[in-house]
Amino acid sequence: MAKKPKILCVDDEQDILDLLTFNLEKEGYDVCTALNGRKGLEVAKRELPDLIILDVMMPEMDGMETCREIREIPALQSVVITFLTARNEDYSQIAGFEAGADDFITKPIRQRLLISKIKALLRRSAPSDVKKEMSIGGIEIDREKYLVTKDGVHIQLPKKEFELLVLLSSAPGRVFTRENILNSIWGNDVIVGDRTIDVHIRKLREKLGDENFKTIKGVGYKFEA
Repeated sequence: MAKKPKILCVDDEQDILDLLTFNLEKEGYDVCTALNGRKGLEVAKRELPDLIILDVMMPEMDGMETCREIREIPALQSVVITFLTARNEDYSQIAGFEAGADDFITKPIRQRLLISKIKALLRRSAPSDVKKEMSIGGIEIDREKYLVTKDGVHIQLPKKEFELLVLLSSAPGRVFTRENILNSIWGNDVIVGDRTIDVHIRKLREKLGDENFKTIKGVGYKFEA
């Protein structure tokens, strides 16, 4: 029997946790919960979930800080993180992606959209049969371990930054349009804006250098070895 995907829900409102648990367990997911960011970190370390639904506005430790701390834990480098928020402004989403999130789910929660997004995110995070290790442009990439090495230094990347690096480096010199990138990394079921790509490219340049990532104005990006 296939292992059920495990989802951690973190929110300071018990009724939200009850709603998420009911809907997700009905779809066959294994669900664990936490009422604040600090507790969420403890549960995440212990349970090693496949996906985390993380509220943004929480006392003590908010969702942004919790997300950043989760991304510092090696065992959770590949976990999918989606924020749960009533705020839908661009700046909030950009801050979330910079913290390491993969997507957003807005309140009030709509059951069909929630389940659709969860299925899409888990489907896109499933292991593929492509080459597990590659070395290009002075950068070594281990897809199985979500590990990037440059000049002998290990560099930890959030999941979407890692996937974007893998995509661009898979075809050096090829120009990937913004539409290509959005469909390949986030998929048709996930709604993000063009600025999301810019944020992730900027982060890759900060961590790996400018020399490999080229902007094709008005079109997209390419990787040059």
